[in-house]
Amino acid sequence: MKRIWILFSQTTTVLLAAYFVVLTLKPQWVVPERDTVAVGSTAPATLLRSAAQAASPAVVSIQAISGPQLDDKSTTDPWFKFFFDEDQRGEPASNNIGSGVIVSASGHVLTNNHVIQNAQDIQVTLLDGRRVPASVLGTDPDTDLAVLKIQLNALPNITLGDSNALFVGDSVLAIGNPFGVGQTVTSGIVSALGRSQLGINTYENFIQTDAAINPGNSGGALVNSSGHLVGINTAIYSRSGGSMGIGFAIPTSVAKQVLDDIVSDGFVTRGWIGVEPQTLNAELASSFGLNNESGVLVAGVLKQGPAATAGVIPGDVITAIDEQPVASVADLLGLVSELTPGTSSQLKIWRDGKAQLISIRPAARPYYKHGSR
Repeated sequence: MKRIWILFSQTTTVLLAAYFVVLTLKPQWVVPERDTVAVGSTAPATLLRSAAQAASPAVVSIQAISGPQLDDKSTTDPWFKFFFDEDQRGEPASNNIGSGVIVSASGHVLTNNHVIQNAQDIQVTLLDGRRVPASVLGTDPDTDLAVLKIQLNALPNITLGDSNALFVGDSVLAIGNPFGVGQTVTSGIVSALGRSQLGINTYENFIQTDAAINPGNSGGALVNSSGHLVGINTAIYSRSGGSMGIGFAIPTSVAKQVLDDIVSDGFVTRGWIGVEPQTLNAELASSFGLNNESGVLVAGVLKQGPAATAGVIPGDVITAIDEQPVASVADLLGLVSELTPGTSSQLKIWRDGKAQLISIRPAARPYYKHGSR
């Protein structure tokens, strides 16, 4: 028995010694990389360094050039030639600087629509210095996203993370090209999730972060502590034009759907029912005999639209779609957009003091092609 105890003690001592050596020299072997961190602490510097090193090569700088706007008179009107030099016809070219993220080895780049909107020439510069022209595969102004395509060999690409796994307080990095100074990495935390009603996009479900985001960061990457893409940086709240600690990113749960649709079809397909929604407040809810404010009031119905065909009328309150509760206009827009055009769905409405179910067959929401509606 004594011999067994001595053997156990020696083995335990050796294992503990080995653990402390590994913890000192190779902490990443024993400390798993996690998106979440303990309350009151931050992710270890080594994890953030690894995340930046993993994600940075896939983040690019974008230069979008809008050429001079010419008209027929500028080439034929003698008064124009008298007052202006022939090489300065029309409005001068504008140069928009932004960022993007390479999301596939075949050269697909996610960025913001407002970065490349109306651009006649788009140049993408990689972290390794390579510069290449980009073509626009498709845009989605409703989410302010766009997908570009570049042709290069040995392209780095980022790993798409799960934005639905984020929690308030998680450490994140923002990577982009602020003010055109070159690629910059800033750190912060997730300040809030599901931000909406900001008046930025039609579909809003933003990640809010205090990682510094400035003009030029638009279209860049928001990554977690594993270096995985969780958002596309798109906007800031600022009174000075610079970062004030309130930035917004489009989550990858939204960006991936847009990416997949544009790569496969060239545009994004969303459901549409043709109603004008209105927020339901306590006074309106009481007037309709509802016990709570959950639901969205139908203020108007488009003639011959899917809702009108299904029998929805102004004054109805939509409380659920396919058993998913509707608590706000943002909820309604999001749930309707996920419906499959041409496939029957169920609307739960409140009418004349009682709940009813209406079968509706949504249509495809009108979409924007690049350069046209």
